Amino acid sequence: MKKIRILLADDHTLIRGGLRLLVEQQPDLVVVGEAEDGRAAAKLAASLKPDVAVLDVGMPNLNGIEAAKQITDGEARTAVVILSMHRDETYILRAL
Repeated sequence: MKKIRILLADDHTLIRGGLRLLVEQQPDLVVVGEAEDGRAAAKLAASLKPDVAVLDVGMPNLNGIEAAKQITDGEARTAVVILSMHRDETYILRAL
């Protein structure tokens, strides 16, 4: 069975580590890369071509929304999931 390849991007090491643990418990998922900011996430997505990029909305150097735009512009087959602690999800949806 082909595994779904996932890129994790969050500026908090503890959150990235927790997400990695959750992903690696699933037999059909594999983490192919990690980034601590949006710019690194976009660069990794371009080289690794993951199936899914999981991005924190509030990262340094390039926020998750801008990183998502760069990732999907460069590699249309990569799906993006954005994580947020913001209460106003409407802001995030409008920005996308």
